[in-house]
Amino acid sequence: MTSAVDNASATPTSFRQRFGRVGGRLHPGFAGFWTWWTEALASWLPARVRALFGLARERLLLRHDGAQLQLLLQRGDASETIGTIPWQPDAAGAEIGTEDPLAELLTQRVVDLPRWLLLPAGAGLRRRLTLPAAAAERLRDVAAFEIDRQTPFAATDVHYDARVAARRGDQLDVELVVVPRATFDRALSALGPLGATLAGVDVVDGDDRPLGINLLSDTRRRRRSDPWRVWNHVFIVVALLALGVGLWQILDNRRQVADELEREADRHGNQARQAAALKRQLINQVEGLRFLQEARAGRPTAVEVIDELARRLPDTTYIEKLAIEDTRLTLIGQSSEASALVIKLEGSKLWRQPALAGALQPDPRTRRDRFTLTAELAVTDAAKSQPGGADARTP
Repeated sequence: MTSAVDNASATPTSFRQRFGRVGGRLHPGFAGFWTWWTEALASWLPARVRALFGLARERLLLRHDGAQLQLLLQRGDASETIGTIPWQPDAAGAEIGTEDPLAELLTQRVVDLPRWLLLPAGAGLRRRLTLPAAAAERLRDVAAFEIDRQTPFAATDVHYDARVAARRGDQLDVELVVVPRATFDRALSALGPLGATLAGVDVVDGDDRPLGINLLSDTRRRRRSDPWRVWNHVFIVVALLALGVGLWQILDNRRQVADELEREADRHGNQARQAAALKRQLINQVEGLRFLQEARAGRPTAVEVIDELARRLPDTTYIEKLAIEDTRLTLIGQSSEASALVIKLEGSKLWRQPALAGALQPDPRTRRDRFTLTAELAVTDAAKSQPGGADARTP
């Protein structure tokens, strides 16, 4: 934030110099375009915005004419007369009773504008110079060396300044303006107490317009303090603190998001591990069920065994007990042809190696022999016999 007082202190010369130096650093021939472009951009801004950023170029011009002091308000390149007041420099401060004689005569906004003294065109000597474009950055220092050659005065006997009148490629058309020190001091002394309030001294041209120079030395220029300077510093500190807090908050938010993503990844990882464990259990169960199905498919069923026995055993034989334990078949019964049962059971695809277990025991009541016959069920590896079974899956 900048007050209107200090914003208005930007003069045409300072404005052009400030931005002209930037253009001069880019390229010596580019400075003119740069100045024109920046001033054109500033002209598009509203008056209040130009005043806020010091681009309004307003100043209070003072012109002393005998016993009168003419006051003019300059806005940009145009100026208008505010009024004319009688002026006696010796009694001005005492009559009004203040250190600033204009404080009681003008509005606060106009009083706070930078004040410039206008000298008549005949008060100074103007000379045209041709300098390289690189001299634009230190134009005043370069012009000081030309005073002795271009004017009949020494540099210590005049107040001087220089301005760029035109640009031609890598050359500058510079106008050197010098005012004898005696003439300059008389003009300041004629202002009385107003001389200490000046921000600059300019000279008018033949058309009664300011040249846009400042003959007042830097040490004597009135620089108005910015009442918002302390607040500006406070606002800058607050802005930096707010920026730091904002960046820290953003970083903290990113850390929280990263932690949340890590917890989410761990949670999904646990779920994935649990799913993998369940998958392994399911695979084991499926493999076990497949093994059981393959084992069951590789051996004859009880119905098939009973049907085969019914077809092979003679009618004179009856079974008291039939047991199938794993792959062992056990028959206990009575038969009148017990000794021939082994031959009748041989050659079946459902069992192998039928044999009598123990001796035959005659039963006097039934007149039949009691026998115990065993055999091994014919179990085939169904998984191996099927295409795509266990052997087919083994690389």
